[in-house]
Amino acid sequence: MEDEKVKYLINMINDMELTNKLRLAICMSNSSYTNLKYDKPEMYKYFDNMLKEIDEEYRTTLINFAKYHIIMFAMAKIMEMTNEEQNQVALYLFNNITVNIDNQMMQ
Repeated sequence: MEDEKVKYLINMINDMELTNKLRLAICMSNSSYTNLKYDKPEMYKYFDNMLKEIDEEYRTTLINFAKYHIIMFAMAKIMEMTNEEQNQVALYLFNNITVNIDNQMMQ
């Protein structure tokens, strides 16, 4: 049952565009409700810079993440998870973003 939560969220992440994956990573890194084993301020800075490079709206205006319903839904699911599950999802998300960025750079 517990693995189902992680699998569900991973499937949701797979269906997201890269910009939404970055927005989710920023929310996870910036949230006080996630207990990640990673250096959250460093990860926030990393994904913030990535999103600024590819999304002009994010770079030029103050973004209200509440308008991205998929991000808010994913964050709600993440907050229901245990620390271990949150870290599993974060690891998958962070690696998935890195792979997507690397693939885009090679094209």
